[in-house]
Amino acid sequence: MASKPGILTDWPWTPLGNFKYIVLAPWIIHSTYSFMVKDEKERDLLNFLIFPFLLWRMLHNQIWISLSRYRTAKGRNRIVDKPIEFEQVDRERNWDDQIILSGILFYVVFGKMLPGGTQLPIWRLDGVILMALLHAGPVEFVYYWLHRALHHHYLYSRYHSHHHSSIVTEPITSVTHPFAELITYYVLFSTPLITTVLTGAGSIVLAFGYITYIDLMNNMGHCNFELIPKWLFTIFPPLKYLMYTPSFHSLHHTQFRANYSLFMPLYDYLFSTVDKTSDTLYETSLKKQDDSLDVVYLTHLTTPESIYHMRLGLVSLASKPHHHASSEWYKWLLWPVTLLSMMITWIYGRTFVVERNRLNKLKLQTWAISKYNMQYFSQRQNESINRLIEEAILEAEEKGARVISLGLLNQGEELNRYGGLFVHKNPELKIKVVDGSSLAVAVLTNSIPDGTTQVVIRGILTKVAYATAFALCQKGIQVVTLREDEHEKLIRSFGGKSESKNLLVSRSYCQKIWLVGNGLTEEEQSKAERGTMFVPFSQFPPAKKRRKDCTYHLTPAMATPAALENVDSCENWLPRRVMSAWRIGGIVHALEGWNEHECGYTISNVDTVWDAALRHGFVPLTIPTQS
Repeated sequence: MASKPGILTDWPWTPLGNFKYIVLAPWIIHSTYSFMVKDEKERDLLNFLIFPFLLWRMLHNQIWISLSRYRTAKGRNRIVDKPIEFEQVDRERNWDDQIILSGILFYVVFGKMLPGGTQLPIWRLDGVILMALLHAGPVEFVYYWLHRALHHHYLYSRYHSHHHSSIVTEPITSVTHPFAELITYYVLFSTPLITTVLTGAGSIVLAFGYITYIDLMNNMGHCNFELIPKWLFTIFPPLKYLMYTPSFHSLHHTQFRANYSLFMPLYDYLFSTVDKTSDTLYETSLKKQDDSLDVVYLTHLTTPESIYHMRLGLVSLASKPHHHASSEWYKWLLWPVTLLSMMITWIYGRTFVVERNRLNKLKLQTWAISKYNMQYFSQRQNESINRLIEEAILEAEEKGARVISLGLLNQGEELNRYGGLFVHKNPELKIKVVDGSSLAVAVLTNSIPDGTTQVVIRGILTKVAYATAFALCQKGIQVVTLREDEHEKLIRSFGGKSESKNLLVSRSYCQKIWLVGNGLTEEEQSKAERGTMFVPFSQFPPAKKRRKDCTYHLTPAMATPAALENVDSCENWLPRRVMSAWRIGGIVHALEGWNEHECGYTISNVDTVWDAALRHGFVPLTIPTQS
């Protein structure tokens, strides 16, 4: 929002929320119906193709968003080394409003108002030449002076400051403007289109191609990494006046009073508004290498649609907890894209960078293995998954990382003995492999309300479950199992220690605290007393939460310190600025400089790890339940 919002700041369809696309429905239905029932000579191909073109614009923009986030996470050629936070993500959430507006203008102007706007030919070369001249001349010239006018205090405070709130730009920053400002831009950009039609030189390819060109240049110019190779300007030196670069426009967002041009820096050179550091920043950005690393968190894809919830996916979904967004209706329409993404990841089969963060001087990255949950549950995939994990560990060490923490199913007893397999195979490893189990146990034991005397433990028993049960028994809290086999496993894990006297078997279901893992059934949930709190000890929350009269704790996690930078997406189902204990465990390990692995069947001192996490600013969750 601008500092002093002017008139027509809000978009007309804002109250419709995610149903805003319904405003296009009448035109889409009419154009499709007309194309189907009219004679071939009366069909208007342009009008029919507007809707597919809008879908192409959505896809085109999303490709740039994903590419930009991937490249800035790696660090190579990054221009501005500052963080992006949720405030910017929320401000730029409705970047697709301008696509809806373009659709309405195409349907109304070309279909109803513009003489000669229907029955356009597919291609005309003279129209392309005229369009190029009109863009390079009037459009670029008028935009330059309009842009300078928007930086006048009156207009800047009411409109353009909304766009400039983003110092670090992303592709979608390019179209994040108040409604009135974007209307002005569309009037300007439609001038060449209307002129070519009125002069008889218009065509379908020209109309859609020009808007695609604007999208391409807008997205490219707002990427926070330099991608224009130097050899282009070496081969054709005048190109520096005809095409801007991401670093050129980035200076406009950091310096404000320079580099006003649309896509052609020519006018900045003519009117002496080029920032003097433009060439230097371009050279510096091209030379910048990937970030150095301290800690790597290794995760993986979960469900087929989880790709949309990752930072590289759909921004609106990635900025919300996965389960909160799971009811979005339009995800069902994306199944063809989902299937394609699954095929790509299946073929690609490698680890990719998802996110970068910084905690004081500690540099963090999140990497993801392109495997899904269902593949982790297939024993035939174990060898290939372990190979990818081992390659990631060795690559992280090569890049200078001190710690790598294994997230989600990358650590498992049957898969790799909780990560111990890799330490055994590579005894000379300098990087420390951490599974974060000790902090997960600490979070669980400190989540139990004071005064609790009994807790139920139910689910597939893991390293965390065994250690949590032992820690609770040490505190004098009785740990109750509902099955004999689970009770016997816990007894054996205690190794005959006196704490085993606090292990019980019961079928009364009267306990109000349940520690649950994978394998909890709906029937068992239904037998719990009203008001029971289910606390997951597994990496994943219960698959089905059936009890509305009970509460469900988050999986082991803590709130991050305010000093953690570049947090603009949620970690799976966790709320904003909340991290899983397994991920935090690796960070704390590096902050403390501990010189041993925490994986396999060993576990660090739970109290020591908990105290260290608190000391470094991680905070126990104060709102622990979700109903």
